[in-house]
Amino acid sequence: MKIAINKLVQRISSFFPKLKKDIRIAHIKTTPREFINKNLKFSLPFSLGLTILFFFVADKAGLPLILIPLAFIVIFAMIFNFQFLKLKAEIIKRQKEIDQEVLFAGQYLLIKLYSGRPLLNALIDTSKSYGVASKYIKEIVNDISTGSSLEKALENAMIYSPSEKFKKILFHVNNALKLGIDVTKPLNAVLEEITTEQDLEIKRYGKKLNTIIIFYMLAAIVMPSLGMTIFIVLSSFINFTVSTTHFAIVIGFIILIQFLFISIFKTIRPTVNL
Repeated sequence: MKIAINKLVQRISSFFPKLKKDIRIAHIKTTPREFINKNLKFSLPFSLGLTILFFFVADKAGLPLILIPLAFIVIFAMIFNFQFLKLKAEIIKRQKEIDQEVLFAGQYLLIKLYSGRPLLNALIDTSKSYGVASKYIKEIVNDISTGSSLEKALENAMIYSPSEKFKKILFHVNNALKLGIDVTKPLNAVLEEITTEQDLEIKRYGKKLNTIIIFYMLAAIVMPSLGMTIFIVLSSFINFTVSTTHFAIVIGFIILIQFLFISIFKTIRPTVNL
């Protein structure tokens, strides 16, 4: 039985060739097989339970029983893929963490290089500095401490970094190191490029924000207030009693809209530490 499960896990793992890389980017301490195995152990019983619940609903509604296997397949696929969505969410979270302070880390590294510190010592100093991005520099330092060369450690960090901005910095530093040229010039150039990109992101955010605020004013303020006023006036003409339940429904709708716009504002906010 255990051998059959291992073969099934191995077979499923072959359908996700990028899973190993995604796991490392997400910085989760597991293997693709362990991830798939844990996912199966969670998805199968949960899907089975929901399918049994669907069976009772279908039996009450008089639906054909042939829908039961189909429901199990759909429910299992949704729950199984949800774990992969959580993995992607963790990658996006790490990306935002790095992007928020990548400019600070790069500028700190540049200052250390300008002061005459060797690149390795500058990386060590940056890994001990303030900010979230410093812990990602520390991963490079730890990789070097375990025996990797400086070039190899930088290449690994580029491959497994979720942030494109951080990749740019590492690429220019590693490229200058391979060519044997001064690292400060390409590093300064890429930091200026990232600064320009962040300025553009802020400007684009301002334009999006103006548009969304207009929709927010219409959907969350104007429409509910005018709609409720018109509803009360019309209900008085047709002798319709406005109860507390109707007001509760309207308040619930307004609260739902508020949460919707709050999530939109958080989503479109640029990952820039102002």
